[in-house]
Amino acid sequence: MRIVLQRVRRARVTVDDEVVGAIGPGAVLLVGFTAGDDEATCRKMAAKIADLRIFPDEAGKMNVSLRDAGGGVLSVSQFTLYGDVRRGRRPSFSAALEADAARALYEAFNRALTGHGLEVATGRFGAHMTVELVNDGPVTLILDSAELF
Repeated sequence: MRIVLQRVRRARVTVDDEVVGAIGPGAVLLVGFTAGDDEATCRKMAAKIADLRIFPDEAGKMNVSLRDAGGGVLSVSQFTLYGDVRRGRRPSFSAALEADAARALYEAFNRALTGHGLEVATGRFGAHMTVELVNDGPVTLILDSAELF
């Protein structure tokens, strides 16, 4: 499971000119799945994100977690995180989990985030989405379950 996390001032995702998810201060999560990912992986990644200290304290140091800051989450499915560009000019997505299994894990991951007390907005799985965000910092982190657990 891979996640690109961006700390934001605000963000929204639109499908066919309709806003389907929006947050104020918090984090945008671009979320992708691969073979071997399961609900336990989703729970571990959700716990990591909820307690990741990415917000500034009174001294300006990143010491406050997403949960403690009361930040929202905009979770967006992103199979292209498993795009392989090592050969040729067009990415291969063969490492991305097939859609039905990925959808189930995406939903499990969002439930796990909610279970940690986070307010979660989402995009629409499988849709062509427009994601708008105002990056705060900028702070952008890449989390890969293969490297974390």
